[in-house]
Amino acid sequence: MPEAGPLPELSSTQVSILGAYSELIDEVGTDDVSFRLIALRAGVGERTVFRYYPTRVELLMATSAWIERTIFTRQESESIFDVPIAIREAMEAYERRPELAHVVAETAMRGVNGSESAPQRDRFDAMLRHEVPSLAEHERLLIVAALCHLDSSTTWVTMRRELGMTGRDIADAAMWTAEALLDPIRDRIAR
Repeated sequence: MPEAGPLPELSSTQVSILGAYSELIDEVGTDDVSFRLIALRAGVGERTVFRYYPTRVELLMATSAWIERTIFTRQESESIFDVPIAIREAMEAYERRPELAHVVAETAMRGVNGSESAPQRDRFDAMLRHEVPSLAEHERLLIVAALCHLDSSTTWVTMRRELGMTGRDIADAAMWTAEALLDPIRDRIAR
């Protein structure tokens, strides 16, 4: 699971609305989805959607955070050296749900989705402190920053959009990059 913390308390109506909007984004993208269509899919009145999410931006932000924490969840790595595999699995998950990955990435890049910008930061830092205590502060911070950057929908979108990479190539590249970051410190593991 991501380390961003629990979702704010959501009512079952809010979960229905966010789930319905997520499904519709997955099916048709964000442009062609009206509040009316979301309400129909969620089984609520259109005014109910507006009561919880008065603007499209508020609805998109809440949905993006919900998608990241419920659809793109991750297994917690037991070791910092397992993180490359978790990153690969995240990239594969984004590939399976590209419209949702784009929404999460776009809102995260704008800093507007209410999610933690680097949800694994504290976990990566704690694992490195525990497993490789001999790392200098600046080395640890650089590794944590690089792993956080790799472990994001933004990385998937950038590789897909800007570099035209396939899903498998993205997953391989992200995993290999994470391994390349960690390989030089394997011999410094605390025993």
